[in-house]
Amino acid sequence: MRLRVIDFGFVSALRSQAVYHGLAETTTEDSDPVLSLVSPMEPYVCVGLHQDIAHEVNTDYCAAQGLPIYRRHVGGGAVYLDRNQLFTHFIYPHRKAPQFAANLYPLFIEPVVRTYREMGINAVYRPINDIQVDGRKIGGTGAASIGEATVMVGSFMIDFDTASMAHCLKVPSEKFRDKLRQTLDDYMTTIVKLTGQEPDRTDLKARFLVHCAEVLGVTPEISAPTEAELDAIAEAERALSDPDWTDVQKRKLVALGVKISADTHLTEAAVKAPGGMIRVNLLARDGAVADLVISGDFTCLPPGGVDGLAAALRGTALNAGALAQAADAAIDGLGIEMPGVGAEDLAAAIMAAVSDA
Repeated sequence: MRLRVIDFGFVSALRSQAVYHGLAETTTEDSDPVLSLVSPMEPYVCVGLHQDIAHEVNTDYCAAQGLPIYRRHVGGGAVYLDRNQLFTHFIYPHRKAPQFAANLYPLFIEPVVRTYREMGINAVYRPINDIQVDGRKIGGTGAASIGEATVMVGSFMIDFDTASMAHCLKVPSEKFRDKLRQTLDDYMTTIVKLTGQEPDRTDLKARFLVHCAEVLGVTPEISAPTEAELDAIAEAERALSDPDWTDVQKRKLVALGVKISADTHLTEAAVKAPGGMIRVNLLARDGAVADLVISGDFTCLPPGGVDGLAAALRGTALNAGALAQAADAAIDGLGIEMPGVGAEDLAAAIMAAVSDA
């Protein structure tokens, strides 16, 4: 099977996200799989599909520094990105990709791991979707379903600005921010940290393509984007920079807020699951879920699965057993995949919000 390789080089911050969104939107069931490679020329902050920006990002700092904030159609957490990451985007027609989301990560992470190892870096896959070197993180990945495509995004971590990352995240105090930066320094590593120098990007890409061929059973062929793909990328730029899209979670919370009445209580809570942080905003009435917003840095396929799940839980009694049973039925009925997040995790997050009422 042919793998079209499109190397976009250095592009604007917005285009570095738009390329894989646009390529995915033009994918059909008969399309060749595509691997896009790209790095942003300027820094920015990127938030996950299901995240509430107000909870995750220091928006005042980003505004003061001129750092744009873009919401991607892939789950995961908020991250500061700049030219020191080489993004890798696998865009496959659904029928040519692994059937289940949990199978995407080990398959598409393996070529990255092998490339690192060839460079003398002792990288390993750490479930659910991370790459580590001797216990320190050197990369994360995310999966999404966009149009007719299954998308797997990742990166090579050439270097990383932990100070800027710490400033961009929302924290309770400056003392906590200092601790966060130290934690990032201790927990994260990069090619530069491990080898003492930046790699030659042409060589890095060439090594990576060899391992893609070996692991994925494909024949990489250097390609250029078609006119239709470039048009779709331009449209993705417009969509990703639309404030209504960026603030989509905020608009859901506003809708909850206007429903509050004397016998209705709005609370929130967060619970850490193996697959990521789950945040809930719960509108409770008469011992049941009146309405619900679920957010966080987890992965959920299909894209609308989280909203469908929240809607399915309306009217459910506020006890852990009933919530877990209803969530399990909704996950099965809606065909939702949430690697590392189960019905019990969702029930625990909702019950934590009940406890805070």
